[in-house]
Amino acid sequence: QVQFVESGGGLVQPGGSLRLSCAASGIKISLFTMGWYRQAPGERRELVARIYSGGVTTHADSVKGRFTISRDNARNTVYLQMNSLKPEDKAVYYCNGVSSLYNWGQGTQVTVSA
Repeated sequence: QVQFVESGGGLVQPGGSLRLSCAASGIKISLFTMGWYRQAPGERRELVARIYSGGVTTHADSVKGRFTISRDNARNTVYLQMNSLKPEDKAVYYCNGVSSLYNWGQGTQVTVSA
């Protein structure tokens, strides 16, 4: 069974940084395109970053230049480094596949507020 456990969220001031982690089990992340998603209150879940099996990454325009997705194959973990955080980045963040979606984890809450 595929499972994702997200962590690293919290409360941060505008302009601050956080590093999110997603520990995967039941799936070898190096073989798949993996993504970070977020869902703000009252909004649809959106894909903000993806990393292909070959290592190429893409980021949504809203986070480009501020967020960076990466992975550690040995740890089977996907990361999202978030810098220059803005209040509009407030959301619950999840990781999952991209071409194929699996059961969602509990996510990790990110709040950006002064």
